[in-house]
Amino acid sequence: MRSSVLSLSSATRTESSATRTGSALPPEITERATASALPTRLRPADLLRLTDEGAEDVLAGRYDHLLPGNGLWPTENRWAVRLLADDEVDVWLISWVADKSTELHDHAGSLGALTVLSGTLSEFRWNGTELRRRTLSAGDQAAFPLGWVHDVVRADDVEAGDVGPLNPTLSVHAYSPPLSAMSYYEVTGHGTLRRTRTVLTDQPEGELE
Repeated sequence: MRSSVLSLSSATRTESSATRTGSALPPEITERATASALPTRLRPADLLRLTDEGAEDVLAGRYDHLLPGNGLWPTENRWAVRLLADDEVDVWLISWVADKSTELHDHAGSLGALTVLSGTLSEFRWNGTELRRRTLSAGDQAAFPLGWVHDVVRADDVEAGDVGPLNPTLSVHAYSPPLSAMSYYEVTGHGTLRRTRTVLTDQPEGELE
């Protein structure tokens, strides 16, 4: 009987120790388990690095052959060009214009990230109860996990500064797996989010016009 009591006591101490440390599994095991549930081996940090590198390449002139002719950027509609594409990730350069938002949307089964090259963007993100606005200026970055619902638009002229065909608002975006679908949403009068449609698309941040 004494042996049984000692065994039970030992097991209780072991369990209590695991409880105090917060988990009985080493962090690397729980991290691997979480990672295996994602649709891609790339993580938000990887996508942020890719967009940062893409931004540097654009500024260094390595993609000049893909940019609008005569150095004039569109002023009526958003414009985009794919900088990189493979089975794992696609990377886009987007030029933004005034009053052309993406609408509230998610990226379906893709993770995303962006780096702002020039100008200023306004992002309106659904946080579960309301839309929260943040400003992203040149050099700023943002990552978008699964389930991220947001609307993106060029900031107003006061925040965006002197923009035009020679001074565009630009950002580089990465998606992994490559973007294949998006769902669109609206905020109801009851303060909830309602999906309005889902479309198959490989166009970044909403259909380009």
